Amino acid sequence: MNGIDSVAGIRSDEAHDAPSKRNPGRREISFGPFRLVPAERLLLEGGTALRVGSRALDILMALVERPGELIGKRELLARVWPNTVVAESNLKVHIAGLRRAIGDGTGDRRYIISVPGRGYCFVAPVTYESVPAKPAEIGPTRQMHNLPFLPTRLVGRAAAISMIAQENPRSRLTTIVGPGGIGKSSVALATAQEMAHGYKNGVWLVDLASVADDRLVPAALATALGLESPSSGLTGALRDKRMLVVLDGCAHVLRGTRELATDLLDGAPQVDILATSRAPLGIPDERVHQMGPLEIPPASSWLSATEALHFPAVQLLIERAAASIGDFELRDEGAPVAADICRRLDGIPLAIELAATRVGTFGLRALMSRLDNPLRYLIYGQRRVLARHQSMRATLDWSHRLLSDTEQKVMRRLAIFPSCFTAQAGSAICVDADATQRDTECAISELVRQSLITVDVSSAEPRYQLLHLTRAYAREKLIESGEFDLIARRHAQHYAEQDEAAA
Repeated sequence: MNGIDSVAGIRSDEAHDAPSKRNPGRREISFGPFRLVPAERLLLEGGTALRVGSRALDILMALVERPGELIGKRELLARVWPNTVVAESNLKVHIAGLRRAIGDGTGDRRYIISVPGRGYCFVAPVTYESVPAKPAEIGPTRQMHNLPFLPTRLVGRAAAISMIAQENPRSRLTTIVGPGGIGKSSVALATAQEMAHGYKNGVWLVDLASVADDRLVPAALATALGLESPSSGLTGALRDKRMLVVLDGCAHVLRGTRELATDLLDGAPQVDILATSRAPLGIPDERVHQMGPLEIPPASSWLSATEALHFPAVQLLIERAAASIGDFELRDEGAPVAADICRRLDGIPLAIELAATRVGTFGLRALMSRLDNPLRYLIYGQRRVLARHQSMRATLDWSHRLLSDTEQKVMRRLAIFPSCFTAQAGSAICVDADATQRDTECAISELVRQSLITVDVSSAEPRYQLLHLTRAYAREKLIESGEFDLIARRHAQHYAEQDEAAA
């Protein structure tokens, strides 16, 4: 036996025999903080199910069944893609995805090693446990949730998920708020899955994106629950139920969502609500979780690839690029460019994912140069993606349509500012016969509430700023409106007057 065969501390023949010596109940395979349940095709870290692709899971099961043994590439290909001829690069892609999912190579985690030209070996200690099979249930069973499967793992959101999962049962209503593309829906779904065990009557997702009228919000919930009538009987039907309702995408039917949530909180005391929206629902005792961008490297520092990958925004970019184009790794010379891309995209997950699909076409450096016109290139073009997530332009169109005429006007005029601005400067640019001082102040306030403007209140005077992508979109709208030259002159005049006053 060579060194590779014994590195996991278990002989390869023992690895072969271990599963067959167990009882025929559910078999669990444990390594590090993970538990693998092959019969259910489930990988758990603690009590949380990890999002691992089907092929990656097949690879993991093949490796952990024979720990310490080198498994050749051909054998793995035959196991994972039976009766199919595939390129070896497919195996590399899924191995890379599996390693990322389990954190292989980070800290002291070492699970899978590759032997160039030969294959792969699982090198961590493995234990087997047989859990007695549950007796078959008599009679029909009812699905206790309608949550979709998240096809990719979330990056950089573990703390947010944990916090919301802990706080929601105490407040009963939590609204995840943030700009389009920030990942509100994904975090809500992951949180709901985390919380599912605490609800006897299940967790139910209500996708409000296709609901066109506030009056139809109760009907959407009734449909999700399989109830016939969404009228006054809805709250009565849920009065004694212990469940979590996820109201996803509330911004365009805010009034209807607010009314439904109020009815449920008052009339169904064991029903908790998790909502996602551009703006809070505005209900007493609502807990608002402001979803921020993924952490990005500071602009002033030079980072190696390893250092850059400690930042979730860069992790996401490289993971999605690797998934899109195959065998792709970040090298030290590319790390500053990857960091610049993430900063240019404001750390917004959807924008980063869209950019990642272009890495295979342009490479990192050429992609960065094209982000001066980001909305042109941030596009999926895949039918399976929700329409509003097909591109950053579609996402911003969705938000823009929710604004009043005055709010749209103020937003596009504020795009003239290259960076942050004060309320006074904003008013100087926006106020005229079409938008009064009060109109402008109210519009800025609503744009902040709708997560289209960020505000820094740490200094004596608040500083406002449009995110880079929002500004690019609003600037296009400003040019289309024919006001660009007028607003540019106002901007120049305002700062000329400021300089004169300071002289």
